[in-house]
Amino acid sequence: MIETTHIIEEPHNSGLNNKLNWLRAGVLGANDGIVSTAGLVMGVAATGASTSVIATAGFAAVVSGAVSMALGEYVSVSTQRDTEKALIDKERWELATMPAAEHKELVEILRSKGLSKHTAEMAALELAEHDALGAHLDIELGLDREELTNPWIAAGSSAFSFVLGAVLPLIAVLIAPVDWRAAVTLIATVIALTVTGSVSAFLAGGEQGRSVARLVFGGALALAITYVIGVVFGVAVGG
Repeated sequence: MIETTHIIEEPHNSGLNNKLNWLRAGVLGANDGIVSTAGLVMGVAATGASTSVIATAGFAAVVSGAVSMALGEYVSVSTQRDTEKALIDKERWELATMPAAEHKELVEILRSKGLSKHTAEMAALELAEHDALGAHLDIELGLDREELTNPWIAAGSSAFSFVLGAVLPLIAVLIAPVDWRAAVTLIATVIALTVTGSVSAFLAGGEQGRSVARLVFGGALALAITYVIGVVFGVAVGG
């Protein structure tokens, strides 16, 4: 009776490709590094601060930002990994306690993919004989128990890419002539965001132009706001 009233609770989809998690985290980290660092140095530069002050503020922002990104990504991916482990344990328990219901569930999923009832039955039996748990995890949940998400890789990728993204606007503001700091930093930021936007669109399979436009507009707006704040603050302090 228990098996015949078995309720399907797992989402039956292919899920995300875990192998790309570190790359996606890297793109997000680079975007944050570019915008946050560029915005900060632009704001500080707008106050009329010296190159050494801008450099100190910029390097501090890079270090704190990288640590923050790594910690946030580690916690997020660790939670995802814990969820994956819980789903694996749940599926293992269901296979041990209600194998008939799990077999029926697998057959129904295979039939929903276009297989005939007979073919789905045979396929489910063959998959169960080879690796029942692996088959159910793959087909039902899109999981591979040998390739769970890795929080350390995601955290390292996020931190490294944050630093990599922050380097360009930081170098730009430091080497540019005083009168050209804002323009040079803005150009460097737009170039960097165009690259990361293109990569992000490629990974997501979305429209490249739209993805790049969103990033560039958002980044330019952030720089403009921080620059104005810096100018106002500088005038106030100078007065």
